[in-house]
Amino acid sequence: MKTGEIFGKNSEGVNQILPHKNLWAWELYRKGKNNHWNPEDIPMTRDIMNWKSNVLSEAEKQVIKRCLGFFAGSESLVGNNLVTMFKHITDPECRQYMARQIWEECLHNDTVVYICDSLKLDLNEVYEAHNNIPSIKAKDDFLMRVTKTINKDVDASTTQGRKAITKAAFLYWVVCEGTFFFSGFAMMLALKHKIPGIGEQIEYTLRDESLHIQFGTALINKVREQYPDVWDDEFEQELTAYLKEAVELEIAYAKDVLSQGVLGLNADMFIDYMQYIGNRRLENVGMKFRFANDKNPFDFLSEVQDLIKAKNFFESRVIDYQSAGALEDDF
Repeated sequence: MKTGEIFGKNSEGVNQILPHKNLWAWELYRKGKNNHWNPEDIPMTRDIMNWKSNVLSEAEKQVIKRCLGFFAGSESLVGNNLVTMFKHITDPECRQYMARQIWEECLHNDTVVYICDSLKLDLNEVYEAHNNIPSIKAKDDFLMRVTKTINKDVDASTTQGRKAITKAAFLYWVVCEGTFFFSGFAMMLALKHKIPGIGEQIEYTLRDESLHIQFGTALINKVREQYPDVWDDEFEQELTAYLKEAVELEIAYAKDVLSQGVLGLNADMFIDYMQYIGNRRLENVGMKFRFANDKNPFDFLSEVQDLIKAKNFFESRVIDYQSAGALEDDF
């Protein structure tokens, strides 16, 4: 096995971390630890009070339920995919980070449960959204359709096998986590002053997801460096087509969720926003295509959701969070 090789032959051996061969993955793992949090430590008193009163409009409540409905299904899809990918990505430091991420996907599922329990939401409405809400079902169906080639029998020693794994990495880390989650984050954070407990949990989740995307992006770039036979013009065109379709699906989702508009947000703003997000994802993995719109329409989110700027945020260690309370507000 080559030093630091992403796809090795020994998928069941000892994960020997030292000496470091992919220190970037180890550093991301350590940053993930510094964002350790627990949803139950975040009070939901004001959220519950506002949910029961007329502070939240019915349109705002629908936004929250639609976002939770997508998060409930997609977090599970990502977690299940990571378990499958774990066999094929054999570098010990990458595995250390992926094991941490699997835990975080469980934590994000825990967050949805905690919010639903606190607000006493109709569980069928939330957890069956991936079947009952067309715009959410379309996103989940897309992910299921385009990742069906990755399974435990993929041979990572072949170019075809490595392409299948790299495509799955792109679809889950760049498309699902890097694109599909972000309109929901924007909507929920816009409502934070009315749902402070949920908003704080979304901030923690967003910090997790930002690291997930950084890891997936770095992994893909490392694969391109180590296995140049994986990446050619045809493969890049295929991945570009997936991202373009994902952006269109996300815009359709925003039009569904924001059919009435809330707090100055409207669905048309998400055309610009999702194309802006798409361009950041393409840029970070060195792909050529760019969407026409490249301006973030949400000034209040520019520091939160622009991953290039977010890298600076993670340079400082979180020291205030122990087992309860909140991180210093850097958003």
